[in-house]
Amino acid sequence: MAKIADKYYTTDPWNIIEEDFNTEYSKVSESVFSLGNEYMGVRGYFEEGFTGESLTGSYFNGIYESQDVEYSAYKGMIDKTEFMVNSVNWLYVRIRVKEEAVDLNKSEFRDFKRILHLKSGVLKRSYIWIMEDGKELKVEYERFLAMKDVCQAGQRIILTPLNFSGKVTLSAGLDFSEIHYMAGRNLWECRDMQAGRKRCSILADTANTGQSVFSCCYFGCEAEEESEIIEDKRVLKQFILPVVMNKPTVFTRVVMNVTKKENTGEASEEFNVKCKEAAEIVPRINYDKLKAESAMWWEEVWKDSDIVIDGDGLNQQGIRFCIFQLHQTYHGADKGTIIGAKGLTGEAYSGNTFWDTETYCLPFYIFNNAEAARHLIEFRYLTLEEAKKRARELDCEGAFYPIATITGRECCSLWQHASLQLQASTAVAYGIWHYERITKDEEFVFKTGLPVLTEISRMLATRGDWSGDGKRYGYYGVMGPDEFQMMVNNNCYTNYLGKVTLEYTLDVLKRLKDRNKTAYMDFLSEYRLSSGELKIWSDIAKHMYIPYDETTMLFEQHEGYFNLPHIDVDKIPVEDFPLYHHWTYDRIYRNDMIKQPDVLMMMFMYNGNFTKEQLKKNYEYYEPRCIHESSLSPSVHSILAAQLSKHEEAYQFFSFATRMDLDNYNRNTSEGLHTTSIAAAWMNIVYGFAGMRSDRDILGFSPSIPKKWAGYSFGIRYAGDVIRVKVKKDKIFLHTVKGTNITVSVYGRLTVINSEETAIEIPAE
Repeated sequence: MAKIADKYYTTDPWNIIEEDFNTEYSKVSESVFSLGNEYMGVRGYFEEGFTGESLTGSYFNGIYESQDVEYSAYKGMIDKTEFMVNSVNWLYVRIRVKEEAVDLNKSEFRDFKRILHLKSGVLKRSYIWIMEDGKELKVEYERFLAMKDVCQAGQRIILTPLNFSGKVTLSAGLDFSEIHYMAGRNLWECRDMQAGRKRCSILADTANTGQSVFSCCYFGCEAEEESEIIEDKRVLKQFILPVVMNKPTVFTRVVMNVTKKENTGEASEEFNVKCKEAAEIVPRINYDKLKAESAMWWEEVWKDSDIVIDGDGLNQQGIRFCIFQLHQTYHGADKGTIIGAKGLTGEAYSGNTFWDTETYCLPFYIFNNAEAARHLIEFRYLTLEEAKKRARELDCEGAFYPIATITGRECCSLWQHASLQLQASTAVAYGIWHYERITKDEEFVFKTGLPVLTEISRMLATRGDWSGDGKRYGYYGVMGPDEFQMMVNNNCYTNYLGKVTLEYTLDVLKRLKDRNKTAYMDFLSEYRLSSGELKIWSDIAKHMYIPYDETTMLFEQHEGYFNLPHIDVDKIPVEDFPLYHHWTYDRIYRNDMIKQPDVLMMMFMYNGNFTKEQLKKNYEYYEPRCIHESSLSPSVHSILAAQLSKHEEAYQFFSFATRMDLDNYNRNTSEGLHTTSIAAAWMNIVYGFAGMRSDRDILGFSPSIPKKWAGYSFGIRYAGDVIRVKVKKDKIFLHTVKGTNITVSVYGRLTVINSEETAIEIPAE
């Protein structure tokens, strides 16, 4: 793979460190130094203003705007799309000495340093500003987002004059005037701006969707003078601060942000009450206490979530950065929210969630924060009605989940994706199945999962059809995960996921019947399920066509794939990448080149259903045909390569997984972080090198270790306890933190582990 690291940050096990600021790298660093707490997120932009390349991005999960798309007379085309909207800059600050303002794009400065402390979630930055007249002012910034009270945040600025005493003018406030980069215009209407002693507040509504954000803040400082500035979409407090040479002057701000996501026109009374309460609470918030509480939250998280790598500083920093970003992006703070493809770090992919939420992200949360995993599934339950509407638009019954969405409505305007891809729906079913398999939370599946499974199964039973001879069922005119093949028939992944989804739905219904026949009959009545419909599902699953050659052991990606013209992907010129920018759609579609794992993705998700020989045959056939145009692709190949004892190949695929964004491998980190790829990096270690498998009745491990590593260890939450796994060169060690007896499979042998560390030799190959 022709991907090269752009090494910029200092290697450190617990910190992301930037020294000697490079203005040409500003937007990349804004993404890397983003902070979030699921409720809100803010890019690592300079709060004091920066006239160079910058995306001053502040976002709230679930606050979005919409815009019309070009009208099409064809049925099934969407008429509008939705996107996460850039919101209030609650960190806004401007610093002046006399008439000179600091701007690192224009001002002279030295000793620049920025550090993201992964242990505590605190971002710090400092430099010495050298003014035109030779005065030097050391400026230190600190910011954090509360992880418990997620509508709260803090900012601290320390000003230390090094060779003068005098006055500094500091203007700070709340700014709704930022342009939404992807739309090219501002999308907010402000209707209330207030300023009082050491405080200010602002209330604004989205221009089209009628959502609201209220932001209020309280400043801590000893000012000589204080005044207010109220402008269009901006409210500021201006402080004249006396400063003394070599003596730090401290300025703090605590913030509360409240959102109203329901489109109810005028602000609801409940929202008004929340805004009033926030304005009353914010002056009473203690900055240091709030910061300490947030740091304590992180300390508890790291106890169970940390992955330790011995002998590889780059990947140690990389995986901790990935884990940090996953907890920032989502931790179960707010029901009904999603994981966007860029999290809350940028505007690319419009803040939409995709099918990789259930396939790539959900495993991390299942094993680290089951409540968060449950909330992700609940989002699909809450948006079931939208999925049913979408199914009707596509001439199907049941529920057809969107490829890209914020609210449950389809936001993808490319019909070949929005109308032909069934994997969003089957990924939802897979997520429910995987969640139950690990948590054993049958009650949740009966209550929340089963309605979703039922409607997905109805879609699967009406979107496909029987072959001409009536002997087999399959899906025609579809696009599988590969996405470089469209309007194909019987895509293997699509058919296989359809089969297992129908079987799982029928299994859940049977278990409900066995457990509580009254509840079962009530469910059948509520969802108008007949025995005839259930029989149809059973027949379809039984006769689902899975294209497979018994002789070669190859699953054919779709009918006719084996006869497609072959292209040697290694001979494609590097300047042709990314292909979507340099090749026409039809050129991409007319050969056997693969964008990302398709058959191999199926074999990873349901790994226990395939023999090692089948896996080997298919890996060796499909891997050379994959161009890895998706950042999600290499990790699945690495995981399967490790399973096949192709250790060097596994490590090569892994080599940039943890540092995809830190080293800007795709040269697009400036647009935001690759959140789902970050989750894949976690899987790459836990499912790849540690060989964990969670698709079977017994949780299994088959660890290996890269040659460059002396060891690695991690923990996963499982069966009400935490399993600790430590891998050395010749042995692995397992134990449970609370002492629970848990049966696991290690290299295929059942082993009971408990509080006493169990040591097992790594078998020779």
